[in-house]
Order: sequence, then structure tokens, then C-alpha cells
Amino acid sequence: MASKVFLDANILLDLTLKRKGYNEAKEIFNLAVNSYIKIYITSSIVTITGHWLTKAYGASKAKEILLTLLIDVSVIDTPHEIVLMALHSKINDIEDSLQYYTAIENKLDYFISRDIKLKKESIPALPVVSPLELLKEFNTTNL
Repeated sequence: MASKVFLDANILLDLTLKRKGYNEAKEIFNLAVNSYIKIYITSSIVTITGHWLTKAYGASKAKEILLTLLIDVSVIDTPHEIVLMALHSKINDIEDSLQYYTAIENKLDYFISRDIKLKKESIPALPVVSPLELLKEFNTTNL
């Protein structure tokens, strides 16, 4: 069974804007295309990514990129109860807490982010791992 992973917006931006983490982000998407993982995001991640893509490429190209990404990415909801739980959590960054607790609610296996502070604030129910850590995990155990 494929692992279920949540991708932070920065990982999508690395891929779509060809930033520093591009190669790692591309390898993560290759894992999804080859059914080793299933990728999840929230509509907030779509909004954040869409904003930066529109600035970089214009609205038409941004929509095209997002639609292509959504072939291999599922969008999950953040229910009211989870918003309350996230706001009461020890995670101070509101956006991070909303994404993280949404991933927990949906019983995902990994939260992929480069955010060291979020990693320190995470709980055992859902590990926060870097793209490289995820890739190492799959290269050694699942492929």
C-alpha cells in the first residue's frame, strides 16, 4: 500500500518554480506517479501555490500547472473542529498548524516540509520529514 504524504507549499513551489529543491521535489512526484506514495494538500496550499505561480507565469499558465499537479495530488478539507484543534496547538505558525492537523485528521503517514521549527513542534502521531529524508526512506525500504 502506498504511503500517504502531505506536501507543504514550499515543496510544490520548488518544483513549479524550479527553485533550489527542484530535484528532490521532482523525485517525490515521481514516487507518486509510480504509485509508491499518494500526495495530499489542502485548498490553502493551492491558493498559496497559485499566487506565486501567477506572479511568475501569469494566470493562464498558473492554472495549467495546477491542473497538471492535481492529476497526482488530492486536495483534502480542513473541518471546523480541526481548525480549533490547530489553533489550540503548540504550533505558533497558524498556516503550519492548520496544514499539520489536517494531515493528522486524514491519517497521513508523513508531513513533508523543510521547516525545522515545525519539525521540532510536531507530535509522534505525524512525523515531519524533509524531502531528502522521505526519499532516503523510500530508496532503502520501499523500492
